[in-house]
Amino acid sequence: MSEYGRRAEARAYDLGNRGPIRVGADGKLLPEILESYWTNGFYVFQGVVGPQELAELRADIDAVLSRAPVAPDAAIDFRGRPVVDHGILKPPYRWAKPLSDPVGGTDANNGRHPAEMLQPTPGKDAPDWTVELLDGNLQLSDACLRLYGHPGLLTVAASILGDDFVPYNEVTFVKEPGLGPSVAWHQDGTTHWNAPDWDMGAHGFNFMTQLYPSTAGNGVWVVPGAHRMGRADIKRLVAEAGSDRLPGAVPMLCDGGDTIVTNRQLLHGSFANSSPDRRITLNAGFFPRKRVLNVTAKRLQGAVETYTLERITERTRILQLAIDARRQHFPRETPYVYKPLAGREDESRWSETTRQSLLKNYNQRDMFI
Repeated sequence: MSEYGRRAEARAYDLGNRGPIRVGADGKLLPEILESYWTNGFYVFQGVVGPQELAELRADIDAVLSRAPVAPDAAIDFRGRPVVDHGILKPPYRWAKPLSDPVGGTDANNGRHPAEMLQPTPGKDAPDWTVELLDGNLQLSDACLRLYGHPGLLTVAASILGDDFVPYNEVTFVKEPGLGPSVAWHQDGTTHWNAPDWDMGAHGFNFMTQLYPSTAGNGVWVVPGAHRMGRADIKRLVAEAGSDRLPGAVPMLCDGGDTIVTNRQLLHGSFANSSPDRRITLNAGFFPRKRVLNVTAKRLQGAVETYTLERITERTRILQLAIDARRQHFPRETPYVYKPLAGREDESRWSETTRQSLLKNYNQRDMFI
């Protein structure tokens, strides 16, 4: 595995798809950055999060993890305190066995993880369970809410998807050293593969902001360019490789404070984190509006929903709320203007009132394609 990682690291850097967010006179990403993104399916934006904000994000996530139950359905947290019910409808903590593959080779998530990953043996002192994911970042952490309104990242979203881009959901992937489970190879999109107007951006993208360095040992791996090829036969690819180490795959390497934009159609996955390095990834997804408006889709849990304009508009108000929360915290920064809600900013101002009336349980309105 170490040799596989070293060879892949060299290929990853050779792609040349990394650098700061740079825009042209039109206020959009430079054409060469967009070309690199559409060619490879991902781009590493360096230095997106400054030292102050990075420290705030790390502190918030550590605080949320410290309040997790010691195990699923436990009544106390890791410090022995009673677990508090904050009225959040969707459980914020998702659990897995250390170094396991919870979904590979199963029917979970609409069967989009058809091949199982290698599952290393945890150390003898490993706990029975580890938190692998936090659901609903924006209501769990004020720092995450502010990051969601980052003007540079929202400019990237508009450059790739158009000014009327639509939010998806926000989660934190937790890969503790020696514990973090794998995520079997998959493509995120499920709805539009057979659409007559399918294209390489049909299922949108994810921002992946890294709070610590992402390495070959703890990071997400991708097959560059796979987003342009349609739905992959993952089971066949793994069988031909003879293992879960797909030839041509590369790790998405970056430092803490960098943000990776990743096409949701890109073939990707992560190995169990048997490395000594922690990874915390703040994930935020976005769609082209035309791929969501009045579309009926089946969510990963099986529910079938149609996304009306009213549903979309209500979900996008969280984006405006985040922009205002960031404006209050970083007053010297020029706020992003989200054009679909331009002129309606006063409807979604950040306050303790809107924390309860608008933000709480906002992820009940998440959309999925």
